Amino acid sequence: MSKLKEMVKSSSPVHERKVEIRSYTTQDNQLVVEGWLRDERLEFGYYWDGRDRPPGVVHWMAVRLLIGGWPISIQDAEAEMPGIPNENCRETMDSVKKIIGMPIVSGFSEEVRNRLGGIESCTHLMYLIITMGPAALHGYLAQQSRQRQPVPKSMEDIPWLSYVINSCQLWREGGPLLQMIQETLDKLNRPE
Repeated sequence: MSKLKEMVKSSSPVHERKVEIRSYTTQDNQLVVEGWLRDERLEFGYYWDGRDRPPGVVHWMAVRLLIGGWPISIQDAEAEMPGIPNENCRETMDSVKKIIGMPIVSGFSEEVRNRLGGIESCTHLMYLIITMGPAALHGYLAQQSRQRQPVPKSMEDIPWLSYVINSCQLWREGGPLLQMIQETLDKLNRPE
């Protein structure tokens, strides 16, 4: 067993962050991607000024993105903040509108940081949106895969492939997944 795993097993957590992301199909074949972030302090502590700080929710917020088109892009965005550490946090909710029109393509995270980083928004909203990008792509592909499509003739006929190429080691150019797809296409499109 690993040393770090043993350290975790012998301790109790003081903080927990949960992120949940779900995708919902709309009537016009778009997708609403809803992400929730919840930070909770699990132990009693103190504020910076010495006041007692009881355990409880620190951040609890949501972002909803309307996804559609090709390339897949953000058609609309909204935020909700049921639990926040300071009422002024709500002033940042409209900042999510700055990402409307953004395609979810390579460089998505960097572009979100450019539009929402620093004093332009809220670090928690920005983090949640960055996390939602790949989940939105998966949701969109799950929605599209509910109907059988014709077998592509070539890799160029697989529109989502451009989103994953060089996104990780397995999807690298010349890597095992692209090789497997090419071999499968060759086999399926071989004249009988």
